[in-house]
Amino acid sequence: MDITKETVAVVTGGASGLGAATARALAAKGARVAIFDRNQELGTALAAEIDGIFCSVDVTDDASVDAGFARARAAHGQERVLVCCAGVGNVHRTANRSRTDGSIRHFPMDIFDLVIQVNLVGTFRCVAKSAAGMLTLDAGEDGERGAMVLTASVAAEDGQMGQAAYSASKGGIVGMTLPIARDLMSEGIRVNTILPGIFDTPLMNSAPDAVKSALAASIAFPKRFGKPEEYARLAMAMIETAYFNGEDVRLDGAIRMQPR
Repeated sequence: MDITKETVAVVTGGASGLGAATARALAAKGARVAIFDRNQELGTALAAEIDGIFCSVDVTDDASVDAGFARARAAHGQERVLVCCAGVGNVHRTANRSRTDGSIRHFPMDIFDLVIQVNLVGTFRCVAKSAAGMLTLDAGEDGERGAMVLTASVAAEDGQMGQAAYSASKGGIVGMTLPIARDLMSEGIRVNTILPGIFDTPLMNSAPDAVKSALAASIAFPKRFGKPEEYARLAMAMIETAYFNGEDVRLDGAIRMQPR
């Protein structure tokens, strides 16, 4: 798919980090971009920067997602590109004993459910609703109607201690990539997933310097965090290369996460 001024794109989690870099990359090629996010301040500012539109969207809520797509389509038309970057993470062991008082506790189930709802169900919600819209489009070259890029994580394959919910949610995204691509193959809609390693995002920047240094040292090469622009370049390659379909690709500097 060639990205031109006629291309309409939606980026979830697009106000910052990986999503913001991808929104900028799409806009730089002329695409009309809608940013779905809960952060109105950052999202509105970025939309103004790239001449796009911001839609306040909670991916866990059906009505919110419907309203976001309605607003984006009213402004730009039906999207041909969807990039899903919205996500959350946390760390809780499945069960553990307190070092201070010996009390035993388990992973809070409401938090486990939240991570699954945002990362996995929220991604599928946006995919399903966007795909339904793409089916109304005329097919282009090779019969193509659209392209989607989903965001998993290396934790889908080698999650660390405390990442049961996060790894499950990201593993679900990896697991559904090929079936979705097969569901949509007769309609000319492609689906691929990126598994980022440790990236220089606002979430990671909040970690202590010692933690960040140790993580960077564990990366094979180059020994640094990934840049959001590197994620965006791979996302653009997936969108623009018509033969790229049904794939899950690690982007991680060859890191393999240790148990902790």
